[in-house]
Amino acid sequence: MAAAKKKQSIDSQLIITKYMEYVLEHEIYPTSTYKFCKIAEIKEEEFYKFFGSLDHIKKTIWTTFFAKTLEVMLVSEDYEALSSKEKMLTFFYTFFEMLTLNRSYVLFSLAYEKMPLKNLAQLKGLRSEIKEFAKTLATADNEEKGFKITKNPVPLYTEGAWVQFLFILKFWKEDTSPSFEKTDIVIEKSVHTIFDVLDNTPLDSVLDFGKFLWKEKTMWN
Repeated sequence: MAAAKKKQSIDSQLIITKYMEYVLEHEIYPTSTYKFCKIAEIKEEEFYKFFGSLDHIKKTIWTTFFAKTLEVMLVSEDYEALSSKEKMLTFFYTFFEMLTLNRSYVLFSLAYEKMPLKNLAQLKGLRSEIKEFAKTLATADNEEKGFKITKNPVPLYTEGAWVQFLFILKFWKEDTSPSFEKTDIVIEKSVHTIFDVLDNTPLDSVLDFGKFLWKEKTMWN
């Protein structure tokens, strides 16, 4: 007698995994919760315990990437001892490693709509998470600075972190170097540049970063 099939435990991660598999296998987003649940072998009532709609999943995938990134970072006992610059570098390196593990889905999701802004709508939750992360770093740095004039403007810093992320994301999408090593260079140079500007240090890194981008011409093609 064949063994009974073990019932799978339904949670948000399982639904996300099945959603991403559906998208990659069908090369289209599911348009019906009923049909998606039927193919994924999930009851609709179980689906709605975790997500209010299929569109909700798209946004949650990106915030899940963020949550997983922080989880990986915080495992290290040395994380809290890092400077804000080192924490930002660690975040971007880890986050883009996470995206690389899911590159096929990410590239699909960022190119699905003909209007770029429609593709970026799914990043709304991620934008809030990245800005909050940057706010934490900027606030911690400001607490260590004695004079108000030397403190970083937090709103500008957080918005800058988001723009920086979009900048790196575009580069990563078009990067064809082995192991995406040029994206790592962009992360390193861009983070050093931003912190140099905020700290009013010499702008050698700004010029160095500009030379790198000019040489690659990737962002301008």
